[in-house]
Amino acid sequence: MLFSLLFFDATSFAQEAKKAKHRTRSIYGSWGYNEEWFTNSTIHIKQPGLGNDYEMVHVRAEDHEGWNKGLFNEALTIPQYNYRLGCYFNENQDLAIELNFDHTKYVVNNGEGVHITGKINNAPVNEQVVFSQQNGFYYYLNNGANFFLFNIVKRLGLYNTIDNKLRIDLTGKAGIGPVIPHVQNSLFGEANHQQFQFGGWNTGLETAVRVTFMRYAYLEFSQKVDYARYSHLLVYDGRANQNFGTYELILSIGAIIPTTPHNPMFHMQRATDIIIED
Repeated sequence: MLFSLLFFDATSFAQEAKKAKHRTRSIYGSWGYNEEWFTNSTIHIKQPGLGNDYEMVHVRAEDHEGWNKGLFNEALTIPQYNYRLGCYFNENQDLAIELNFDHTKYVVNNGEGVHITGKINNAPVNEQVVFSQQNGFYYYLNNGANFFLFNIVKRLGLYNTIDNKLRIDLTGKAGIGPVIPHVQNSLFGEANHQQFQFGGWNTGLETAVRVTFMRYAYLEFSQKVDYARYSHLLVYDGRANQNFGTYELILSIGAIIPTTPHNPMFHMQRATDIIIED
């Protein structure tokens, strides 16, 4: 009887320890700033009420960093920023799910020459126009081209000290999600009603090097490629469609917090932490 009780207690303890081991969790969050470069994009404009159906071909656009003029001269959310919120969910703490938001800005530069072809006022058009507010032409996603992604994250440890107070990791991320742009434009002198809107979908791939100090604080440098398809963007009396690729460089600071005890990312493995199983 005594042997049976001891065996039952030992088995129950091993099962509970194994369950606890598989419930290992940690959460993290970061804030940073970005710089990006865009591929050329063809913007398709439809304004049925005006008899317009035309394309602005191979349009070039640039970002508008904001942070390069001093971070504390204006609100922190005005420059191009990024945030990530994530949770490592497996025993080895090398797989995570993540919410990822990139506040990127897409601006067709003042003085940019744009080739327009198609139909305007129900008549063929094939001409070059110069974008400038004085000329009645501008096209901005300046309060954000705004990529929102649901990411899956894989962590690969490169180096750590025995006490985990300094750790270097390489991470890879892949995700998909909506774009939520703020559209502001004027075409042939007719300005739209500028606003945020759901504007389509994007997908992204990202790699990052993360250096964690004193177990909880980290600095992360990452590069990212993103492909976004925008549809039904608001223009005066009509809609615009476009798609473009983006290359980003991002520098972020963040913190990671364990939510279960004896998390392997934060503590040295001790002899009492090792469970011997048959």
